[in-house]
Amino acid sequence: MKAISVRQPWAWGIIYSTKDIENRGWPINYRGDILIHAARKCTKKEYEIASIFCQSMGVSIPELISLRRGQVIGIVTIVDCRFSQVASGWGMPEQYHWKLENPREIAPIPYIGRLGIFEVPDELVRSA
Repeated sequence: MKAISVRQPWAWGIIYSTKDIENRGWPINYRGDILIHAARKCTKKEYEIASIFCQSMGVSIPELISLRRGQVIGIVTIVDCRFSQVASGWGMPEQYHWKLENPREIAPIPYIGRLGIFEVPDELVRSA
């Protein structure tokens, strides 16, 4: 199954909160389900910046220590992709906004992430 690595706490926001846009510098033509892999790396500074932004969106995120990393944590459906020159909600300016719907938590799957879209073996996903 297709997967994308997303740094925390953004991965948490997609699966457990209201983050319905993934910002990327490149477009995606794929539409359908994709696994959300919580990337292993997240610095304290990145977490602090994300926390301030999430608070502005009315979302309180868990402490950094409690966020899963280096694991597939859920599935979401990509329904659209648009470039935007302005910020709106979760969308950042000058980025492609991947519109996400139907987030579903799954049993965590330890996995090494990669850049771009990558494949996670179906048998790992079925067991979750």
